Amino acid sequence: MNTRERFIETLTNFNTSVPTLKWEFGYWGKTLNNWYSEGLKRTNPMIIPSNYTTPSSSIYTRAWTCENNYVKPGEYPDGFAITGGGLYWPTQGLALDKDVKDSFGLDETQFMIDLNLVFYPMFETQTLEEDEKRLKYIDVDGVTRLFIKESATIPAGWEWPIKDRVSWEKLKEERLKLCDVKKRLPKDWEEKVSEYKKRDYPLGIGGYPVGFFGILAHLIGYENLFYLYYDEPSLVHDILSTFTDLWIAVFEEVLKDVQVDHMQIWEDISFGSGSMLSPKLMKEFMIPYYKRITGFLKEKGVTIILVDTDGDCMDIIPLFIEGGVTGIFPFEVNCGMDIMEVRKKFPKLAMMGGIPKSQIGVGKREMDKILYPVKEVLKTGGYIPFADHLVPPDVTFADFEYYRLELNQIIEA
Repeated sequence: MNTRERFIETLTNFNTSVPTLKWEFGYWGKTLNNWYSEGLKRTNPMIIPSNYTTPSSSIYTRAWTCENNYVKPGEYPDGFAITGGGLYWPTQGLALDKDVKDSFGLDETQFMIDLNLVFYPMFETQTLEEDEKRLKYIDVDGVTRLFIKESATIPAGWEWPIKDRVSWEKLKEERLKLCDVKKRLPKDWEEKVSEYKKRDYPLGIGGYPVGFFGILAHLIGYENLFYLYYDEPSLVHDILSTFTDLWIAVFEEVLKDVQVDHMQIWEDISFGSGSMLSPKLMKEFMIPYYKRITGFLKEKGVTIILVDTDGDCMDIIPLFIEGGVTGIFPFEVNCGMDIMEVRKKFPKLAMMGGIPKSQIGVGKREMDKILYPVKEVLKTGGYIPFADHLVPPDVTFADFEYYRLELNQIIEA
């Protein structure tokens, strides 16, 4: 079976006779910089994308590609991310790993159709302030961001395009018209359709920042959003209804020409001690819209619906399932997520991730303990194991090599 077929057999049919996929979520830039000096072969290092195509693919590109004297030639910014299959591509101006994949025989990534699912036309990027240490700019999604060049992590939001009813109505009128739906598809759509029909890799729609909490936090700001739920609930519903209509309209155009394998929903609604929203708010502001879009997709044959949320999400898994979600990732262990416990409570929930990234470097003696839950959950099907977020730079290449080869053996057994 090819990668696409195994992806479907694993996450839809929970087929344990088919080897699950060999993926990693991804790696920090500093991690790969270290590994290249520690023995990883620099055969095909991926450059940082510099073109602007859609908000989903090109958010943060201005920051990643700015002049940065803290980054040595041939290296990645420390806080940059390189995707490894478990995190789809293209997304957020990030690079797609090739060298780790080829070194350890990992599977082809899950590719996303590069759709404009936010504002059309995109905002023009605009530099507001810049010096050797900082960059303040307006991004393609209209968010003003501050980028700290030394740490080079994802730029922080400074000002957001949705401030109130007036700003929202202006955006809706100028950049969210349903009559422009076909313009939101890739410019080379006919060529892409031809490629997709011959593919052997998983193909998805959605992705960052598409989500029913995620899109709001992304365009309004977390603190502003929390007030808005209570001060102007009708505005929140209008925003969600508008984006849901838009996403369904775009997906309908896509599905006329090509069958996709899954949808990715980005929420990051959880943190170390649980969800940022109460079940009451989720039921009012999220689940009805989940049901609309998952119902539409399942009628069209798209039966794998995955949610990306960090932190402790155990208490809200039933709500996601109620909304039509079929799988969740990455199950951060340090936040209390236990994949064996999740499987016991939710036997039909597809899972990805679940290996504590910070413990990959603990050494050979502890590796059996770390990978024991992986072995047990793989017996139940519906699971793709990998580190529960980007592999951090304190994991040496030798430690990663030992861990990855052990995991490969488990998968191949």
